[in-house]
Amino acid sequence: MPKIHFQHIEAMHEYYQLAAPEHPLFSIMHTVADSAETVNCDTHEYTEPIEMSCDFYAISLKRILSGELTYGRTKYDCTKGTLLFTAPNQVLTFREMVLSEESYHIAFHKDYIRNCAIYDKIRSCSFFDYHVNEALHLAPREEQIIKDIFKNMTLEYQNNQDEFSKEILLRQLETLLTYADRFYKRQFLNRTVVNKEVISRFREVLTAYFDRGLFAEEGIPSVEWMARELKLSHRYMSDTIKAETGKTAVDQINLFLVEEAKNLLLNPKLSIAETAYQLGFEYPQYFTRIFKKKVGVSPSQYIKTFREN
Repeated sequence: MPKIHFQHIEAMHEYYQLAAPEHPLFSIMHTVADSAETVNCDTHEYTEPIEMSCDFYAISLKRILSGELTYGRTKYDCTKGTLLFTAPNQVLTFREMVLSEESYHIAFHKDYIRNCAIYDKIRSCSFFDYHVNEALHLAPREEQIIKDIFKNMTLEYQNNQDEFSKEILLRQLETLLTYADRFYKRQFLNRTVVNKEVISRFREVLTAYFDRGLFAEEGIPSVEWMARELKLSHRYMSDTIKAETGKTAVDQINLFLVEEAKNLLLNPKLSIAETAYQLGFEYPQYFTRIFKKKVGVSPSQYIKTFREN
């Protein structure tokens, strides 16, 4: 499969046969069909799959009428407006994609936002790490809001940039990210069935891990390890679990451990320390602290109460 990697934004403009960017580290591209007919996503025909990646951040608003977009390991139905966020070195695969109407693309390098307030905001945005599963599918009203922001940014970008241009563009970009955050939360809340499936699979992985005795052998699995087992990015998995249960992935792991601990603690052949080690805790004191926090009593008090009853 051919692979294309853009080190610079200018190289991407050249590939799509567009004019050079107004700024080497920041670009806005707006493509519009010449008529009501559809238009290819660029001047190249994707008769074979092509992988693309770049050394900068990218945000795209596009609608796909035919063809296939693969983002990480997931294929997307993009018949509705799709907002796609990619961080440096994430991979997109295109297969004969055809777009309708118009599309917007923003590309910006880390160096453009370094030492700016938005730098930390972008680093904290979960959706830039959804490299395995989840673009943002916009409702019509949401799509119009995002389009309006793109249009305002395009006007500023093409308006003879001056000393105020960067600040204005970054403020508008921050507004776009804030709306995206809101719409992603709506999407998570609306996808209850999928969310419940993630929770179910999460618990199945923990149960299998416990049944194989891996807590004692390998220790408590990390959130990153759990995400790999589920073939999800850890941020996407964590956000889904939090949206569905109100608790973090770490909380869910600890709750699982506490439930198993309740059974193990009632085994007279196991001490509290042995129970802790069997559940993957390196230090029994930490196990006791977690147990008391979740149950309300210490392991020894739990055993005593059970035996008295």
